[in-house]
Amino acid sequence: MSNCLAFRNGRGLALLCALLGSLWDPGTGQIRYSVREELDKGSFVGNLSKDLGLEPRELAQRGVRIVSRGRAQLFSLNPGSGGLVTAGRIDREELCAQSARCLLHFNVLIEDKLKIFEVEVDITDINDNAPSFPTEELEIKIGELTDPGTRFPLKTAFDPDVGTNSLQNYKLSPTDYFSLVVNTASDGAKYPELVLERSLDRETKAVHQLDLTASDGGDPVRSGALCIQVIVVDANDNPPVFTQPEYHVSVLESVPVGTRLITVNATDPDEGFNAQVSYILDKMPGKIAQVFQLNSATGDISILKSLDYEEAMSYEIKIEAQDGPGLFSRAKVLVTVLDVNDNAPEVTIASLTGAVPEEAAAGSEIALINVHDRDSGQNGQVSIFVLGNLPFNLEKSVGQYYRLVTAGSLDREQVSQYNISLRATDGGTPPLSTETRITLQVTDINDNPPTFTPASYSAYIPENNPRGASVFCVTAQDPDSEDNARITYSLTDDTLQGVPLSSYITINSNTGVLYALQSFDYERFRELQLVVTASDSGKPPLSSNASLHLFLVDQNDNAPEILYPVVPTDGSTGVELAPRSAEPGYLVTKVVAVDRDSGQNAWLSYRLLKASEPGLFTVGLHTGEVRTARALLDRDALKQSLVVAVQDHGQPPLSATATLTIAVADSIPDVLADLGSVQTSSEPRDADLTLYLVVAVAVVSCVFLAFVIALLALRLRRWHAVRLLRASSSGLAGAPASHLVGVAGVQAFLQTYSQEVSVTADSRQSHLIFPQPNYADMLLSQESWDKKDGLSVPQSLLGDKGDESSQLSTSNH
Repeated sequence: MSNCLAFRNGRGLALLCALLGSLWDPGTGQIRYSVREELDKGSFVGNLSKDLGLEPRELAQRGVRIVSRGRAQLFSLNPGSGGLVTAGRIDREELCAQSARCLLHFNVLIEDKLKIFEVEVDITDINDNAPSFPTEELEIKIGELTDPGTRFPLKTAFDPDVGTNSLQNYKLSPTDYFSLVVNTASDGAKYPELVLERSLDRETKAVHQLDLTASDGGDPVRSGALCIQVIVVDANDNPPVFTQPEYHVSVLESVPVGTRLITVNATDPDEGFNAQVSYILDKMPGKIAQVFQLNSATGDISILKSLDYEEAMSYEIKIEAQDGPGLFSRAKVLVTVLDVNDNAPEVTIASLTGAVPEEAAAGSEIALINVHDRDSGQNGQVSIFVLGNLPFNLEKSVGQYYRLVTAGSLDREQVSQYNISLRATDGGTPPLSTETRITLQVTDINDNPPTFTPASYSAYIPENNPRGASVFCVTAQDPDSEDNARITYSLTDDTLQGVPLSSYITINSNTGVLYALQSFDYERFRELQLVVTASDSGKPPLSSNASLHLFLVDQNDNAPEILYPVVPTDGSTGVELAPRSAEPGYLVTKVVAVDRDSGQNAWLSYRLLKASEPGLFTVGLHTGEVRTARALLDRDALKQSLVVAVQDHGQPPLSATATLTIAVADSIPDVLADLGSVQTSSEPRDADLTLYLVVAVAVVSCVFLAFVIALLALRLRRWHAVRLLRASSSGLAGAPASHLVGVAGVQAFLQTYSQEVSVTADSRQSHLIFPQPNYADMLLSQESWDKKDGLSVPQSLLGDKGDESSQLSTSNH
């Protein structure tokens, strides 16, 4: 109990200690019951509730249960009566075998008091088993010359019960010739013996029938019987005698298994058992016992295994005839085996060359073949020949050997492997034959160069291909094999426009795939002519060539190029002259353009993109001719500007523009005079326009500056309030004013008639777009102000614009 005190802190350990204490309580005792075996389930064993000092109803309330380990539960509690009952049929012999006492132990636990009681149940035996013998009958052979007093042990009986219910005695049926003696061993076991009381006479009585009864001491008594048959053996004084000392028989080797060859016979002058003759094969060398079968009762000799003349032409069989007691005599049977044609010829490849080169000359030896037939005479004469129309012959060698040789030259490219079938036939009736197949490989020599199919290739490649792109693949075939068929591709050295072809294109030597080393330009060259060489790896190597034409396909990668009017290099503008007296359709000038591409990519069309006075001039769609669309009037401006667009028909189309300046005057002096008057009259107007622009810019700038100052004051006030609330030195207190508010975009405003203010707090930026100086709403990036304590703007100033596409801009017109 001292160990329990060391673990007081745990509630579970305390319960365990209490249970162990109850087990060691001196007040606990042992309850003993006794019950007979083989009772039905639910049979009463004992009043457990009474022995525990409890009422039956308290068993369940106090948690009374049976605790047992190791075997099935044999007992259970009856909650109604409080008694201990059997949980099933109890077999004492199964539980305790032949033990003197059969005690079963289990525990009964009262959970609420943690008390446990040991219960011992004694299973008492009943006489439910009768003595039994291992066999129902027993046969004993006793010679008629056996002396009286001789004892013969008998089979013992067995009874699984114990005590008085077990085996008690033996009893022999009455007889004048035999008596029974029962011996008792030190362990109490009883062993019966049969004692011969009188001499036996077979001629008087050959068989004696006896009954041995074994009984137990139960109530009622149970018993078992053994039937004993005593056979009187006759005295033997004569051996068996064969009808002849030697038998002869001839048989074909093809007779089926089981055929009877001969029957031998022997007789014995004795009677009964002494006259019963059995036949056995005498021990002989070899496998005679596996070939022939002798019927021990009839003397019939039959074939057990197929005969083979080639294995043995004759057999000598020794036979013994034996009577019952063992006297015997011997005889011989001579069997002659006759040959039949039952063996097909055997073909053996003595030597074989598995491969032969295709250039081998006629008569080259391939194999040395031996033929043999195990039959004899005409059945063993063999002829052999080659099947099919193959270029091979058989030549006679020494004895039964033949040489297989080539009949002509071989070509591996036509036939790389031969399956040569040889047939050997004997001279029997009917003849038997055997076929043998030889596989011959024809080894290759390098006698075929690689060939291209076709010998000339053409391919179309779009220009502007990426570098390293695969442009084509050539393939050559070589009917040879292995190294002789391993092809290597290469390009023949050549130049294009003075540059080696190897700088434009390369070829994979193993696969024949051609790769572009640079991007091709259709405007530089339009085709590549290559010569591809395919070489095998034979010795010596063979090769062949194929021509390859690579045609470039034009892409629309060049915009039209304006040839006229030419853009001057000194910055001046060329002027075309159109007389005021020109009629509609008058040809003023012509825009000339070219496109370096070809085909549809070089088809050009012209159109008037912009004109200072629309409707005055037209441009020919396909010619580029600029003509007057109507008669020129005096009110038409002296200087006319046209923008002509030139576009090709590629996909996608590319275009270029040309700007034309056309002077409307009859002569060059008139042009100069008109230009001077226009310039003099426009100077006062230009001065007034400049003044208006300066005033407008100044007004807008002042308004913008006032708004920025107001916004800055508002932001500083809000920032100061936030700082007082947070009572913290963090934020923007230490930042210079230039980091808080930056004014940007004023110059851009003056140039583009819009204002943009960038208000920066640390690294976060927000953009304010002012549509006009007199507008009060602005666009803020609310997300930027929410991410960090920066300059805040009253919610009333936020617009409902959700993205950049909704920002407002203004222009002064």
